[in-house]
Amino acid sequence: MANYLDGKVIAITGAGSGIGKAIALAAAAEGAKVVVADIGVTMAGEDPTSEVAEGVVAEIKAAGGEAIVAVDDVSSMEGGTHIVQTAVDTWGRIDGVVCVAGILRERMLFNMSEDEWDSVIATHLKGHFTVFRAASSVMRKQEGGGSLIAFTSGAFAGSVAQANYASAKGGIVSLVRSAAAGLYRYGITANAIAPVAKTRMSENVPMELAENGDPEDIAPMVIYLLSNKAKHITGQIYTVVGKKIAVWNQPQEVRAMYSEGRWTPEEIEARLDSTVGVERLGVIDKLEEYRKAAEAAEKPNA
Repeated sequence: MANYLDGKVIAITGAGSGIGKAIALAAAAEGAKVVVADIGVTMAGEDPTSEVAEGVVAEIKAAGGEAIVAVDDVSSMEGGTHIVQTAVDTWGRIDGVVCVAGILRERMLFNMSEDEWDSVIATHLKGHFTVFRAASSVMRKQEGGGSLIAFTSGAFAGSVAQANYASAKGGIVSLVRSAAAGLYRYGITANAIAPVAKTRMSENVPMELAENGDPEDIAPMVIYLLSNKAKHITGQIYTVVGKKIAVWNQPQEVRAMYSEGRWTPEEIEARLDSTVGVERLGVIDKLEEYRKAAEAAEKPNA
């Protein structure tokens, strides 16, 4: 190892299994002191237990690293604050946070319950906010600033049966871009990873993924973004899957049209298609493929 994170203090949510665990182990191997934060619930957000987090801490310590458990609910302000404060109380600072914790409640929009909406938004989107807020409050006052790493998904571009999850992941993208803009002058970077890997959550994806990898494939990119070598990178969204790393575009206007006076519906009808047009929504382009696969009793490709 190159000790990319030598001496840094990193807190990782959802670190008891899957991608979060892989990052925690890699961060410790690179010299970081790690807060392993995981409330230990099922994908549905049930049956909390500290055993998964304690197991990761034991692995880190057995390998000669330093780690401590934080069993907190990231959807509460108290939980997010306590995770960060655990790092500060134990090692005197917080250099990076990585927010991986998440749950799924899949349902078509017209059947989705309020709880299915609220719980996913709370765990994913608010769970990022609570940790980012607490961490940035400390980071802006300490020498060296810090790094905020979010976890989003390609689903932020739209998802058939995950309106709650897609909305949360889209909100995380905007949160990262806002954090990058607002915290840049304090030496704090904010970036997001859209991973594709074999995890508990990916097991329920109702299609064959065109690309897939392992949780350990995601960790190196996170380590790099947490390191001093990546201080020039902020506000970026990266896909990481297997041997591939890709960057997403930044939102911007593509085409425009103008009127000499106030627009009328008739003028818009006459000009919109030929001038401004539309941008294709990729998920809709897949719907016919999904339908044909279902008729053939096959699992469609993503």
